[in-house]
Amino acid sequence: MHCPFCGAEDTRVIDSRPASDGAQVRRRRECTACGERFTTYETVELVMPRIVKRDGTREPFSEEKLRTGMLRALEKRPVATEQVEAAIERIKRRLRGAGEREISSRDVGEWVMEELRGLDQVAYVRFASVYRSFQDVNAFREEIERLQRELPPEARARQMPLLPDEGER
Repeated sequence: MHCPFCGAEDTRVIDSRPASDGAQVRRRRECTACGERFTTYETVELVMPRIVKRDGTREPFSEEKLRTGMLRALEKRPVATEQVEAAIERIKRRLRGAGEREISSRDVGEWVMEELRGLDQVAYVRFASVYRSFQDVNAFREEIERLQRELPPEARARQMPLLPDEGER
């Protein structure tokens, strides 16, 4: 580590402690040449895989694009910001855990739909309608019926119904 005051290459660590809930390490350093003290912060740099889009183009992973897409689907829905952020973190963890340099946008889209399915059924159908390019009302109906069949009872109990029950019609 170079000293920011004199440019000397040799510094020594005086104190180290976790910072930012353990996501960083704060180090207090002292230059062996000029004696000045300064603080550095170290964070882990994890390289996210590149996203391969449907047309074959590649682009860097964008957490902001992921968040924007999910928030658009969740607009005006009763889902807490903390739940959305936790879902985004799970998707990022899956991206890193895949151990690949490139990941298909199709895979990321499926992961987003899995997360939305657990958060809110309406947001899931909204996202799926764009992601899967629904062409007509029947495509919506089929997706809603599939969702109702596949959703576990505990997840179904946490959400508002998509369609009225048979007795309510």
